[in-house]
Amino acid sequence: DPEEEEPTLEAAWPHLQIVYEFLLRYIVNEDTEAKVARKYIDTQFVLKLLHLFDSEDPRERDYLKTILHRIYGKFMMHRPFIRKSINHIFYRFIFEFERHNGIAELLEILGSIINGFALPLKDEHKTFLCKCLVPLHKPKCVAIYHQPLSYCVTQFVGKDPKLADIVLRGLLKYWPVTNSQKEVLFLGELEEILEFTQSTEFQKVMKVMFTVLGRCLRSSHFQVAERALFLWNNDYIVSMIAQNRQTVLPIIFPALESNSRNHWNSAVHGLTCNVRKMFID
Repeated sequence: DPEEEEPTLEAAWPHLQIVYEFLLRYIVNEDTEAKVARKYIDTQFVLKLLHLFDSEDPRERDYLKTILHRIYGKFMMHRPFIRKSINHIFYRFIFEFERHNGIAELLEILGSIINGFALPLKDEHKTFLCKCLVPLHKPKCVAIYHQPLSYCVTQFVGKDPKLADIVLRGLLKYWPVTNSQKEVLFLGELEEILEFTQSTEFQKVMKVMFTVLGRCLRSSHFQVAERALFLWNNDYIVSMIAQNRQTVLPIIFPALESNSRNHWNSAVHGLTCNVRKMFID
């Protein structure tokens, strides 16, 4: 289990660190001209750097992350190639191996890249969201890289709120059934996305979404039920629910009733009664 294993630290790190530091200083140096340096820092060099992201040593991955990000910033001619190569790593991770040590670091780089995307978003970037970022919710080890993944996804929805429909459907498609830790993470991400979601997109997914949330409310794992009930602490989400209460209430009221009578956890019981009162009011 990659979540449980201790990372293997590279024995030769004191020597490797000098090499990485030298490379980093060369790239960030103001006297280094991209036109000259690209003879050596070419696509093959970038590809070899990307292969190193699978290193088990977190210190090495951290240097690689900084170096690749600086290369992306300085060598504009390599930007499409870097994005395409990262896509390829993600595809292999999602659909073949479900094992790679550098997914979190690559997502951290992408979070910064996405932040700089101009509007309107290119079709290439929307495809990346749908084909790469959304399916990255599927692997069992998503907890390892969920924070930067969630940041990337919410950046997209923040830039183009119409993408909320696709993202929410994808999140609900990969919603965990037996993994409580993963459910809590997904509920946190769901709240962040809903804050950028407009009424039209909310209405498109609300039936499926509140059916899933109803299951979360009923969960015997108190952290899942509690996190789902915390959504009603968000004023914006509450206002969206209020506008669509005729659809939402029949879906989740049975779960609220069940909790108020039978849930073993006192905190969940108390939160449930508060939410019921909000609907009654």
